[in-house]
Amino acid sequence: MSARPEHFVIPELCNTTAITLLVLFSQLLVVILVFAGNELSWVRFGLMSLFVQWIALGSAGLLCLLRQPLSKLSLPLGSTLAFGVVMCVTLAVSFTAEAVVPSGGDMGLRVLGQLTIAGIITALVLRYFYVQQRLRLQEQAELQSRIQALQSRIRPHFLFNSMNIIASLIAVDPDTAESVVEDLSELFRASLNDAGNQVPISEELDLCERYIRIESLRLGERLQMVWDVDELSPSTRIPMLTLQPLLENAIYHGIQPLPEGGTIEISVKDDDDFVQIKILNPVPPPSQVSESQGNRMALQNIRSRLSVLYGTRATLDTDAGAETFVTQLRFPKMPQTV
Repeated sequence: MSARPEHFVIPELCNTTAITLLVLFSQLLVVILVFAGNELSWVRFGLMSLFVQWIALGSAGLLCLLRQPLSKLSLPLGSTLAFGVVMCVTLAVSFTAEAVVPSGGDMGLRVLGQLTIAGIITALVLRYFYVQQRLRLQEQAELQSRIQALQSRIRPHFLFNSMNIIASLIAVDPDTAESVVEDLSELFRASLNDAGNQVPISEELDLCERYIRIESLRLGERLQMVWDVDELSPSTRIPMLTLQPLLENAIYHGIQPLPEGGTIEISVKDDDDFVQIKILNPVPPPSQVSESQGNRMALQNIRSRLSVLYGTRATLDTDAGAETFVTQLRFPKMPQTV
């Protein structure tokens, strides 16, 4: 099987941060060129600043317009065309500058020098973009592996307990046993789904309810649930198996260690362009707290998944009080555009 061709991706250059950095680095280049020359004057500094900024901003503007078409091309062709765009802009600005402010001397040699400097800098920048792209792809591949590992992980004792529940119910309550089998199959289907797959939040909540039904058969009245869910738009989506691991942590680290059990409260609120989810569970005494690290690992994996889809706009915070452990998840209704 042949490998998929690698595509060249130009980062977004038309946002405020990118333009600010572009202007600053261009001006730094101007300072270097002015001090490297034989003549130091404010007039030369101003003209050179205008010249370099026109090339930098003009090139960035054209690359922004061509970003989508270039991203569909192979790496060699896309990078060559991007390099050619910068060279064309440099050539156009050079001839325009010569026409407006003639400098005398050999114009061809001067334009050739400007193209050489622009070519070297462009090649370095394109190389930087390529290295950053490779690092980003590597990080995403590693993260996808971690996400798949998280989604494929169903605690062995949860599986064994579920099978024991099914076995004990077959003879006395076959309808409930069949319901447990259906709920368990849905959990397995979700765990084997594509890593990072987003689903309507109603589907994720339905998966959580299936999980709670299975655990309720095991824990009985020790497990009490309080749901407070706003009506959300059907288009609101969430990465699959985001809430279920949080509820699993709440049960295994909050309810199971307590002989008398406790209550888990979950609220899902519509907060303008965001969804706010809060889960509260009791905190067992220190003598009954498990030393398992699964809680922190699950939280870290979920944070990583949210970071890929939403950047810094999504947060997952926890607050361990004396009697209550609070988990708060906040994420935008729509993922960020890359």
